[in-house]
Amino acid sequence: MASSNSDGSRTSSRGSAGSRGSRTPPNSAGKKGQGDSAGCGAKPKTARPSDRLNPKTVDHFSGGKGQTAFASLYNNGGVPCRLVHGSVKHKLAWNTPPEQLPFDPVLPTLAEGLRETVHPYTLVSCMGFKEMLESQGAGSKAAPLLPKVVTPLRAALIHPNNDVFERALDGLGHLSNAVGPALNPHLKNVLMALSKRMMDKKYRDKVTDTLQLLEQNGGKEVLPVIKGKVPTYSSIFG
Repeated sequence: MASSNSDGSRTSSRGSAGSRGSRTPPNSAGKKGQGDSAGCGAKPKTARPSDRLNPKTVDHFSGGKGQTAFASLYNNGGVPCRLVHGSVKHKLAWNTPPEQLPFDPVLPTLAEGLRETVHPYTLVSCMGFKEMLESQGAGSKAAPLLPKVVTPLRAALIHPNNDVFERALDGLGHLSNAVGPALNPHLKNVLMALSKRMMDKKYRDKVTDTLQLLEQNGGKEVLPVIKGKVPTYSSIFG
């Protein structure tokens, strides 16, 4: 009888250990999007299947914790768009067409989101920023907001995360295309960050392309400003 009780005890112990070993791991939602690459065409990490989500249209208003005010606004429905997952590409579905939205506060809010490192905020912010600046009449609407937009854009450009920097660099190009010379008085706020990245071979070509775009859109008067911060830069005008 003692042997039988001992065997039962060992069996119970093994069952208990097995129970401990099968515990469900903590929810991983809101992990940093280290797999996100620069640009708005980057694919986010594949999410785990969930019966709570539509397989094509994903509303992330209950998503993971972000790092900026953008994440909080997005989770509370303050950003008028949602991410639509396609089989090849992802896109945004806007509650209201971007050209009909009030650029203030939507555009500065999206600029704030460029510092995010968590999916879906990374993708929504950069895609939303790009699409608003490409909408009809964006230049005249965005120009008065440059002080509000350039500040968070600069914060993203000096961010230590490479993916954040690349999204901000992409956003700077879209902003320049939209507002043209109106950006000139604000360039000193972003050029120092670009100058530091020029020393990194990985980003030298991308930064040069952006500087050329700034000069092209801003005119010849921009060259002394750029050269003041990036002495090695060569003008596109020869």
